[in-house]
This record gives sequence, C-alpha cells and structure tokens, in this order.
Amino acid sequence: MPDTVEIGLGRSARRAYHLDEIALVPTRRTRGSSVVSTVWQIDAHNFALPLVAAPSDAVVSPDTAVEIERLGGLAVLDGEGLWTRYDDAAAELSALDYDTATLQRVYAKPVSPDLLRRRVNELRASGVRVAVRLSPQHTAELAPHVLAEGVDLLVIQGTVISAEHVADNETAGLNLKTFIADLDVPVLVGGCANYQTALHLMRTGAAGVIIGYGAHLGSTTHAALGIDVPMATALVDAAAARRDYLDETGGRYVHLVAYGDLSTGGDIAKALACGADAVMLGDALAAAANAPGHGHYWDATAAHPRVPRAVVTDHGIPAGERPSLEELLVGPTSDPTGERNLFGALRRVMGKCGYSTVKEFQKAELIVQETR
Repeated sequence: MPDTVEIGLGRSARRAYHLDEIALVPTRRTRGSSVVSTVWQIDAHNFALPLVAAPSDAVVSPDTAVEIERLGGLAVLDGEGLWTRYDDAAAELSALDYDTATLQRVYAKPVSPDLLRRRVNELRASGVRVAVRLSPQHTAELAPHVLAEGVDLLVIQGTVISAEHVADNETAGLNLKTFIADLDVPVLVGGCANYQTALHLMRTGAAGVIIGYGAHLGSTTHAALGIDVPMATALVDAAAARRDYLDETGGRYVHLVAYGDLSTGGDIAKALACGADAVMLGDALAAAANAPGHGHYWDATAAHPRVPRAVVTDHGIPAGERPSLEELLVGPTSDPTGERNLFGALRRVMGKCGYSTVKEFQKAELIVQETR
C-alpha cells in the first residue's frame, strides 16, 4: 500500500522520497571497476556513459558538444537558446550580466530558423550525434527546420509535459502521439513526475521519458509554482509504468532519464538504482573550464518572460582553477566532495554493490534514511 499521511480532516497525501533520503546497500559480492560497464544505448545509439548533458546555454555549445561526446555522453543543444538567436552567441555569453532582467532581455530576441538549421549542420559536420531540444509550445513551429537538416534525437522538454499540449491557438497545440508517429528519429520527452503521466508519455511512442524538471540550487519552481519532484519516488513510479507498458506492448522498452537534484556521483548512482537508464546533468557540468557559461549555470526557466523560475548560480571557482569536463566526468580528480569524476564514482559503487551493468544495477537494494 502507498505510504500516505493525513494532512487534515478527509485529506491525505502520499509520502515521497528525495534521493538524499535513500541509500544503497552493498551485496555479498563485489566487482572490480574494470569489469563494470556503464554503456547506455537508446535506439541505435550507443554511449559509453549514461549521460545526457542538459540543454542549457551555460553547458552545451557546438564546441562542448564535441567534447561531451568524446568523453562518452550525449549533448543536447537548446534549439531555443542563444545559439539559435544570435550569430555570435559566444560573444553574447561573454558579455552577459547574470541577472534575471538581463536574461529576459537577451532571450527576448526571436529564434532564427536559419540559425537553427545552421547549428544543426555545425553539429553534424563535427561528427557528433545531433540532439536538439524544443519546448512543447514551439515544437510544431520549429521541428520542421530541425528535422529537415537531420537530427539523431529530438528532445521535447518543458518543466511539465503531457501527451497533448493544449493552447488557445489551435495551430500551436501539440499532440505528441500523432506528432511522434510521423517521425523517423527517436524522441525524448519530459519532464514528468508520476506513474500516470509517465505511462501516457510512453504511449505516445517516445523512446525515452525525462523524469523531473531539472531542480538545482538556483531553481525556484517549488516556490513559484508549488511543484516539486521527489526524485527517488518519481523514478520508482516511472519504472513501474515502464514495466506495465512493457507488458502492454509485448516488449517495447522506454528509457528513463533522471533530471534534477543530481550533483554527485552518489546522486547519479541512486537515480540509476531507482530505475533510471541515464541522467541529465546541467549544473554539475557548469563548473568546467570550457563550459560556455564561464562557471555560471541557468536553465530555460530563468529567462521566462513572465514567470522566471530560477536564478543564475555561480560555482565560485576562479577561472584558472576550474576543472576540465574530463575531470568532472571520468577523472581522475583530487577533489573528495563527490562532485568530480562522477562516472568513475558510479563505476566504483556499481562494483561495490556487485553489479556489472546499469540494467543489473537497477535492481540494487535501497534503504530509507534520515536526511542529513
């Protein structure tokens, strides 16, 4: 039975858990890191790491996309970010004042379909897998430009997404099921937070579902909208939806990508143990020396023209001391906080818990603990 508590006369609420409220339990058998595989495959695409770099201008540029793929992950370019609004986006980023009003101003410039096409071509010419994020509100308008130039994976992502986006303007609405049915490329959709929404999104034909809205230190979505995603519970619920959908379809597997409250190797490990196939990282990568945000992080919600729901965070690391993306992702590192060599830590904990692959690791034993 679900763990529920009574919050008043005649009204109960379900108890849910964040990742910092659970812990992993090692088994009787351990494995060396050298025999542990973190390989992740979605559709026909294989990656050495179960990593999707979040579509934030602070993290992903055409240049960093190349480095992220070299290290084993998948970088997602924001199709509605500065790279598709400004010809010299790097100059805009270098001159940026990191406050909400400035972000709203620079993101007020319309997306250029020609620039969007050019960025897709730049990514393809660099030899990386091309993944582009569009919001549900603008997918119908911008997706034809992205698809015409050829993408390997399309990401349709908002704070909260449903199988059908309804708008006042009938042409702006988006029915994901009919939209995805006409595509030849895999689609990753999200975010969502519960069993029912995850199941509905799986039934659209999506190859993967994003769980969470990217909560990080600068997020104010909980304060502004009252929405929160206890990631451990949300992932376990979505994994249950995936099992039911697997039975319903006779074997169609949908990938789960955790997005939010992920800053250490331990967070990543617990997200995978709760059922995720991969994690989407944003703030955790912003400290890299070559990140386009120069040590700062923000997501698309920070520049919302009417209801901004995040502030810019600053990692506070002097320019000459910022780690490389390689140190952050695969090490080695001399930093003991767990915020660097994220996937080296994942390999180690998988070995200590006795699992060789991510799929096996999803069966790891979990316990509930007091928040520290």
